[in-house]
Amino acid sequence: MATKQAKPVKRKGRLTVDDVRELALALPATEERPSYGTPGFRVSNKLFARVLDDDSIVIKVDFDHREALLQTQPDVFRVTPHYQDWPMVIVQLTTVKRPLLQSLLKEAWRRCASAKVLKAELSSSPETPSPRTARKRSPGRKA
Repeated sequence: MATKQAKPVKRKGRLTVDDVRELALALPATEERPSYGTPGFRVSNKLFARVLDDDSIVIKVDFDHREALLQTQPDVFRVTPHYQDWPMVIVQLTTVKRPLLQSLLKEAWRRCASAKVLKAELSSSPETPSPRTARKRSPGRKA
């Protein structure tokens, strides 16, 4: 007798680990591998985010950005003594909004991606103009 797989539980008004997975794996060249027994997300073999438990994840950020996040949204972000000396911040899935989480994941991804991966992402991104078309000509110069 075949057993039915349970569908991921969508908790009303909050993000889940499945949401984190979806957002992280949407980033180019990202792979999911276990990290300390929980799902971790890597690019260029560098960890940029990992699940702590059903209610929180940890994301790589620079120290200045982390300080700003902690001061402006203490209900969303925190740091435990374990992460105090690491450029990481804990994000509460119970209170973070999806657009903010998506932005933080993308920023962390960029911090960890190799130059080769970043270059490939830039060249394939439709919203990013090529360097040639992005340059402005000075008014006095002719082509």
